[in-house]
Amino acid sequence: MPHDRVLLITGASTGIGAATARHAVRAGWKVAVSARSEDKLAQLATELGEDNVLAQRCDVTDFDDQARLVQSTLDRFGRIDAVFANAGFGAKRGFLEEDPEFWRQMVLTNVLGVAFTIRATLEHLRERGSGHYVLTSSVAGRRALPGSLYSSTKWAVTGMAESLRQELRAAESRVRVSLVEPGMVDTPFFDDRPTDALEPDDIARIVMFALEQPDHVDINEILVRPTSQAG
Repeated sequence: MPHDRVLLITGASTGIGAATARHAVRAGWKVAVSARSEDKLAQLATELGEDNVLAQRCDVTDFDDQARLVQSTLDRFGRIDAVFANAGFGAKRGFLEEDPEFWRQMVLTNVLGVAFTIRATLEHLRERGSGHYVLTSSVAGRRALPGSLYSSTKWAVTGMAESLRQELRAAESRVRVSLVEPGMVDTPFFDDRPTDALEPDDIARIVMFALEQPDHVDINEILVRPTSQAG
């Protein structure tokens, strides 16, 4: 068990997170999957085989929850090799269109939640001297979208990834950082499911591609759009 590679994933109950957990287990990783939906996590753990999975409820906006998740992962598997900070959700465009409390929860999840994931895992990865962070941003984190506070949160994640990479390099750490920026993906993120969109499996394959590179290769940023998406 101590020699198995371990991937911790937030926002893992559905969509990109769940798809990545499936790909990782097929590739021989152990996974710690977390989300707020315990029922969906339990279903995923059963599907992947309980020997391969730690499934634990975690609200990423609660640092103590994240710290408990990290400790449970270390207790179960003895190590963490990679962290996929994937939890997040969107909101309606238009600064008069969404409920302010919904905005607050989105900003806390999409920005502070990612920072908490980094904070809760960074000491372990730095002590080990190796590891890999993958952060989910978005095409919306590269260009402004009209009336989109969601876009602003993803700009923050884009900046956070580079800030983390620079901090690690200043400390001469070998821990790598990859930012994944999907375009339109057909996930429960959308109320009206899009057509001609990427599938969660498409992004999961890209995450695994980044994770499987040799230690001297640090893929910093991956932008991926469906062929039909212009912007």
